[in-house]
Amino acid sequence: MRPLKNTFRVAIFDEFLDAFAKIPRAQQKKVNKFIRLFRENPTASAINYESISTFADQNLKTVRIDQAYRAIVLKPEQGNVYVLLWVDNHDDAMAWAKNRRVAIHPETGSLQVLSTEAVDVVSPEPAVAAVPPLYERIRDRELKRVGVPDELLEKVREIHTAEQLDALQDALPDEAYEALFFLAEGDSLEEVEQALASTPVENVDTSDFEAALERDTSKRRFVVVTSDEALEAMLDAPMEKWRVFLHPSQRQLVHRSWKGPVRVLGGAGTGKTVVAMHRAVYLAEQTFTGDNDRLLFTTFTKNLAADIKANLQKLSSPEALRRMEIVHLDKWVTGLLKRSGYEYEIAYWPGDPRLKRAWDNAIALAPTGRYAPAFFRDEWELVAQPQGCEQEKDYVRASRAGRGVRLSRRQRKEIWPVFEEYRHQLDRSNLREPEDALRDAAALLGRGDVRVSYRSVIVDEAQDMSTNAFVLLRQIIPKERPDDLFIVGDGHQRIYRKKVVLGRAGVNVRGRRGRRLRINYRTTDEIRRFAVALLEGVEVDDLDGGQDSSKGYKSLMHGDPPRMEIYDSIDEEADAIAKGVGSGPAEQTCLVARTKDLRDKYERAMKRRGIETYPVKRSAAEDTSAPGLRVATMHRVKGLEYSRMVIAGVNEEYMPWRASVTRSDDQAVRAEAVERERALFYVACTRAKRAVLITAHGRPSDWLPAQKGSTGV
Repeated sequence: MRPLKNTFRVAIFDEFLDAFAKIPRAQQKKVNKFIRLFRENPTASAINYESISTFADQNLKTVRIDQAYRAIVLKPEQGNVYVLLWVDNHDDAMAWAKNRRVAIHPETGSLQVLSTEAVDVVSPEPAVAAVPPLYERIRDRELKRVGVPDELLEKVREIHTAEQLDALQDALPDEAYEALFFLAEGDSLEEVEQALASTPVENVDTSDFEAALERDTSKRRFVVVTSDEALEAMLDAPMEKWRVFLHPSQRQLVHRSWKGPVRVLGGAGTGKTVVAMHRAVYLAEQTFTGDNDRLLFTTFTKNLAADIKANLQKLSSPEALRRMEIVHLDKWVTGLLKRSGYEYEIAYWPGDPRLKRAWDNAIALAPTGRYAPAFFRDEWELVAQPQGCEQEKDYVRASRAGRGVRLSRRQRKEIWPVFEEYRHQLDRSNLREPEDALRDAAALLGRGDVRVSYRSVIVDEAQDMSTNAFVLLRQIIPKERPDDLFIVGDGHQRIYRKKVVLGRAGVNVRGRRGRRLRINYRTTDEIRRFAVALLEGVEVDDLDGGQDSSKGYKSLMHGDPPRMEIYDSIDEEADAIAKGVGSGPAEQTCLVARTKDLRDKYERAMKRRGIETYPVKRSAAEDTSAPGLRVATMHRVKGLEYSRMVIAGVNEEYMPWRASVTRSDDQAVRAEAVERERALFYVACTRAKRAVLITAHGRPSDWLPAQKGSTGV
């Protein structure tokens, strides 16, 4: 990339990109022209910095874009720092800057944009006022250590409730609000500083803006422009701020050397995939030195791999991208086995008719009348196949943890002939299931029959991968070494039929190798609360045999709660959806349904009503420039995000999907199916950045708290 040719420090505040995205395209072109001059030489005579006497901060200047539009620039008296803060029409730009102040916090050293307008803490009810203030036992110096500005200390002391804290949010810097939230949740000061990756800075010079811009606590909202290409990329896609801004806790995960495997947990929207992608770029650009240094970036499904590859192409340099192999795990395994002369074909249940024929032949050997057919399939998928039972003795010894029906040794021997015949049928047809392929690939690597060479493996959506998958991933880099495995996932989003304990697969993430992200950057807190409530009572694992929770999971944005609308017929429902879609950019809205058939039904209904649609495909990254309302199944939108989500057909028979929940007689299996359905609903809701509309017709799902005719929760 071509570096800037001057000695000035030119930076951009993240809200500048928000403002830039909202102004008319004609003015955006003029802003681009201005920035080209600004980045070359911010002291050029053609740039007229105007001081405004009514501004609270005299370091803030206005610059002319055209007759109607102005940009707001931070131009401190000392140093060669220039920061683009805002752009808007003249009056709105003036109003934005009038009561803003940019300051360096004396304890954290971070750059903060503050409001000088007076703020009041909402008075609590008399009964609540009698409760001690939330931060009564925390000293002023400790509050300042986590970023609370001096002028807001008194207001913070008045807070008794979480609601009062939320009411003060707009006046607080993000890092201070996050810290106060975690303290209110019961975290210690040390735990808060660790969660925010915040370290007090000694002898802060509150006039040194250049030093402030270099601190991680500032980089979450400010970026120093180091090249023409970097700035142009920001302005070409101003809403894709994930490319540029990282929370300090995210940056800490990305920019360091780990001594071995790392597992990163976090609820939907906390930026796990963003962290994984930045980690890949950091390793490829900053750590890898050898000509053959490569990393494998893998995930669970084909469509997610395609989306990640498209995003890494935006984030990474071509040279770094050449060091990465980005592929979903099944495809990687297939390629490895093919290169080794593997004689079997991998077939997928239930779509492949050859597997169904093999299973039907095997199930004919089942003991009559004792077990339902679904029991045998569950037993195969949950016990015999995951544990690689090749002989009767393997199955007799196999763990059946989580199965609701207990089996004696004699009963297992009665069942085994079904599985033995199924394997015989697969052998005759030269077929293997994916779990077999994972084991076979791991065995090939373990024996040295085939070799691969990667310095690092990055794993996304780890919660949907099996134990056999992680045995293989551990075998790809068989000896633990620095920066070998970087694993991100979230048990709350497990929508496939797998559960993993990393330690049993030889992946040690105990102690400080397990980290957790807590701030949701995608959705509003109202959407987050609704989605989390869907999982109430569901025990969620941490991918290593322990329990995870939603404690401390928080969004900094606010908006309307999800709307729920219930209609007498699907036609009425479709009419309402089409009307709502027509009120905003269709490209930023996605309509999802539980099944493919149901999705197709709504897509046809939208087309009949004149709404252009864009099906989100399984095997290709989404073309974000293509017009049309996005339509997809709930499974397909895993890992994606949209401004608005329409979750249609949330009827009694579809949520939870009856066919999924009732296929087994085993109550434990049914309970797990219900949990996966709840997780799927959670995933669909948390794709939304700003709004969620949930619709149904006829008999709505019991999971909807709204009645017919309601428009909100």
